[in-house]
Amino acid sequence: MIGILIAIISGTLMSLQGVFNTGVTKQTNLWLTSSFVQLSAFAVCIAAWFFTGHEGGVADLFRIDNKFMLLGGVMGAFITITVVKSMDMLGPARAVMLIVVAQLLVAYVVELFGMFGVEKVSFEWHKLAGVALAIVGIVIFKWK
Repeated sequence: MIGILIAIISGTLMSLQGVFNTGVTKQTNLWLTSSFVQLSAFAVCIAAWFFTGHEGGVADLFRIDNKFMLLGGVMGAFITITVVKSMDMLGPARAVMLIVVAQLLVAYVVELFGMFGVEKVSFEWHKLAGVALAIVGIVIFKWK
């Protein structure tokens, strides 16, 4: 149950962040907004790390088995940029629907093939039907 609550909070925060970042971008520019987002996230994470007891050290990052996993921060910058641009061009609701369906498709492919150390799952038709239903929902929502 707590996992569901955390996922709902995450989705809510991601949607609001996209709206806020798009608003800031309209008054500044995309790169300044993205830089501020990443720097403020860094400051919050450093503060949280400091106040939670400094578990682990920065040197632990250099001992990661698969160094490509460290690209998450780079992806975070591109996530900020693409969310802002998509919300500006499509509006928040359409952008979020497409983002969520893309996340769902990619996450399912990662699980199906057991990529990046994720436990491999077997293909199930009802999951594919769920994704198809989500896509149909986007088409219906977008229909004028």
